[in-house]
Amino acid sequence: MNKEQIYLKTVFCCMACDGEIAPAELQLATSVWADSGEGGGNEISATLAAWAAEIRKIGTRFLENYLRELAAAELTADEQMRVVDLAFKTIEADENIAYAEVKFFKKIRSRLTLDDDAILEKYPDKEDFLLPDLRGPSVPEWAEVNFSEIALPNPDDFTPQP
Repeated sequence: MNKEQIYLKTVFCCMACDGEIAPAELQLATSVWADSGEGGGNEISATLAAWAAEIRKIGTRFLENYLRELAAAELTADEQMRVVDLAFKTIEADENIAYAEVKFFKKIRSRLTLDDDAILEKYPDKEDFLLPDLRGPSVPEWAEVNFSEIALPNPDDFTPQP
């Protein structure tokens, strides 16, 4: 998986980890795809539809597979910061930050070699996302999310950003 695919899958996983995909999150995914030069609108639609079908089928294993792929990716510090940027933007896109999203970000963060100071330098208001989880090492928050009904919003409901 190349870095552009990692970026797009980061966005998809962050928007899906709470069990819902909002139009604002889909718009962000479309913008990331357009910025990457990976292809046109039909290709992103097909990619996102395939990932949505897969997460409906295998649920949390989809997220776990992404986390393994992220850990195995050889990303520079700048590329890792791009993953952090995209995760924060996606989590905030629908203006509703669910605990499952914060918990999932912590899982992403644990797969990166960036230190917290680098993240806090750029995002001083995100300290809560970096603090240890008070709920302990129990089952991930998204493990209880019902992914079987996850659906992509209708593309006609938003206007892709250039």
